[in-house]
Amino acid sequence: MTGGGASAGGCRLYLVTPPRLDPAAFRDPLAAALDAGDVACVQLRLKDAGDDAVRRAIDVLRPVVQSRDVAFILNDRPDLAASTGCDGVHVGQEDAPYAAARRAMGANAIVGVTCHASRHLAMEAGEAGADYVAFGAFFPTGTKETTHRAEPEILSWWAEIFEIPCVAIGGITPANCGPLVTAGADFLAVVSAVWDHPDGPAAGVRAFDAAIAAAGDGQAA
Repeated sequence: MTGGGASAGGCRLYLVTPPRLDPAAFRDPLAAALDAGDVACVQLRLKDAGDDAVRRAIDVLRPVVQSRDVAFILNDRPDLAASTGCDGVHVGQEDAPYAAARRAMGANAIVGVTCHASRHLAMEAGEAGADYVAFGAFFPTGTKETTHRAEPEILSWWAEIFEIPCVAIGGITPANCGPLVTAGADFLAVVSAVWDHPDGPAAGVRAFDAAIAAAGDGQAA
């Protein structure tokens, strides 16, 4: 998850789980998605689940992810992430502050921060030591309520100034991701475009890999 930007390592997929799932039933689709192409990390995002349900999901899904050398990140809860062997945590502006998340997770874990469409929030997070900043939503999404809209220019601005990777999120599909890749996104955070793909999650990942490669070829040209 860390590195010197899209120009150094190319844009990669950042999978976010559906907001509700049965861990046992989700395990095989998750494995198929990870085996289908290049995935940098998986974020477990269960907004309405209790602690026990989140722990059960971590116990089932974390080994699937980590056994493939993919980072396993928990949304919102640095305390649970630290106690259950997750590789990192993602915090929003209404969640635990970055400093508290870092204290809970330790120096070597991944801590990412939602920055919406705010350059100020992103600079604060980057200067504090965040491992990545997330911008969005770039497109309409049914996964969560969208109160902030971002434009691709914020990715270009960030890539020119900071070495810290940036994640683009919000309604991203293989059909619309090209401008985000060329603007400088290091990671594309995706939910429904993979898990709800008509041909299955593996096909969704392959479609993103092809779209990212095409956008990268166009950028190189």
